[in-house]
Amino acid sequence: MKPDEILYQRVHDRVTECLVLAARHTGRNFDPPRVCFNQRGRIAGSAWLERWELRFNPVLLADNEAEFMAEIIPHEVAHLVAFACFGKVKPHGREWQSIMLSVFGLEPRTRHRLNTARVAPTYPYHCDCREHRLSLRRHNNIQRGKQRYQCLHCNKLLSLSTADTKRKVP
Repeated sequence: MKPDEILYQRVHDRVTECLVLAARHTGRNFDPPRVCFNQRGRIAGSAWLERWELRFNPVLLADNEAEFMAEIIPHEVAHLVAFACFGKVKPHGREWQSIMLSVFGLEPRTRHRLNTARVAPTYPYHCDCREHRLSLRRHNNIQRGKQRYQCLHCNKLLSLSTADTKRKVP
């Protein structure tokens, strides 16, 4: 098995463990969801309720396996369990929070704390008073002439800090 296949199998195993915990707690069984590794950007994972599918970010997973196993996977499984038990509810509402606390014993946090520099590079821009880090989308908008951004403090237009416009800063 390749290293990613081994890691992906561990994710599948952890999803199964989480569903077993949820089954014990709720008294009902849950079919295994489809698990994909195609989530992109800064998002660590997502639950597609009607499709009964979980999606995980392979780059963030490879860099943060322990956090995925401890928090990200239970977080996403809790969305599926909440949907199965309560139907359509607020994504991070009281039903989901209850599952996070009572089934997984985790604080129901809505955002991860992973370093996303590798999946979401920023570009250095400056004004008269400071340096700003702009996302790839904003950088591209400026480069294509579609948008201009100004500093909220000194009201000057932002300009790229380096002569090399292709250089990204993590």
